[in-house]
Amino acid sequence: MSDIRPFCGYRPRADAASQIASPPYDVLNSDEARERVRGNPLSFLHVTKSEVDLDPSIDVHSDVVYQRGADNLKKMVADGLLIKDREPCMYVYAQRMGEHVQTGLLCGGSVAEYQNDLIKKHELTRKDKEDDRTHHVEMLGAHTGCVFLTYRARPEIDAIIGRICAQKPVYDFTADDGIGHTLWVVDAKADIAALQTEFKKVPALYVADGHHRSAAASRVGEILKKKNPKHTGEEMYNYFLTVIFPGNQLRIMDYNRVVKDLNGLSPEEFLKKISDKFGVSPTGDPRPAQKGDYGMLLGNKWYRLTAKPGSFPSDDPVQSLDVSILQNNLLDPVLGIKDPRTDVRIDFVGGIRGLKELERRCKLDSAVAFALFPTGVEELMAIADAGQIMPPKSTWFEPKLRDGLVVKMLNE
Repeated sequence: MSDIRPFCGYRPRADAASQIASPPYDVLNSDEARERVRGNPLSFLHVTKSEVDLDPSIDVHSDVVYQRGADNLKKMVADGLLIKDREPCMYVYAQRMGEHVQTGLLCGGSVAEYQNDLIKKHELTRKDKEDDRTHHVEMLGAHTGCVFLTYRARPEIDAIIGRICAQKPVYDFTADDGIGHTLWVVDAKADIAALQTEFKKVPALYVADGHHRSAAASRVGEILKKKNPKHTGEEMYNYFLTVIFPGNQLRIMDYNRVVKDLNGLSPEEFLKKISDKFGVSPTGDPRPAQKGDYGMLLGNKWYRLTAKPGSFPSDDPVQSLDVSILQNNLLDPVLGIKDPRTDVRIDFVGGIRGLKELERRCKLDSAVAFALFPTGVEELMAIADAGQIMPPKSTWFEPKLRDGLVVKMLNE
């Protein structure tokens, strides 16, 4: 079952929603965030990346930064920029990116189910990033960014959400990056009860994006539980802010690789070595058309690589991923990249930037680039179901959720 809850969200004043809503904290560095807020004092980045209001020399993990975020959040509420819904609600959140539309349910997800693996993970987290989000959530007393969950679609849930989407939304705007964002408030008790009933029939949810946010929510929940002698399990800190999308609506893009050098090999030696495990041929169409195919840019020339049958265990959900095949059969044995998490010779390029970015990088600072076929949602779910972990940088989800459309306080 999947336990989801309504809550009294804090939402932007309607005429300010497009100015307040901001990209998630982890897709911008501090300099990029400072540039984003220039001329926009309402941006929610003042809450989620509050170093933008402080001297650039400051340690972004210092208490001063978290406290500034808390102060900025309080001020937005005090100034009437964020207004609290009077009754517990759920929300339907739709995004448009070109022809692609995905529509999810924004609600409270269960910390207990996350801890008991009914909300399944597919990535490892880093302690420093967990610590950062934990301190942020604890200091602000709020969940300010959504965890992106998914599930195997159910027509009964689709029907309820479809009915809600036929009503007038509270926000409908296109952000400066061209992504459309639409939000409906679900305040009818019958609709909320129907959604809860149907989600109880969903055997598991899956973290698509937001492993550090969900881990931080779990840690903060435990901290507040220990501080509360009257803990019941019903408190809002037992539920984290999430948007839950059906898997058949999601768009996972390719997550590509560039490598700075050929590990001492000449281009000819390199091509000969990789031909042991891959078919190699020049191509004018470098974008992979199916699993097991790769585009490779070497010396201003594109090649098609095709993983040879028997070069990987096809029945292993992790080792048969395209990212694993490339790592195990080329990046490690040929280019000497043992750990892509830590090796400074490799970098990762989200597919949203296109193949032109790979060409730019090869002219700028890299010797070879690899374009991969996107990982599938079912592959992600199968790995999580098996209790296994995907290799780093396996999935790139687009479009990104906006922060600031709904805020969930921990003690209300």
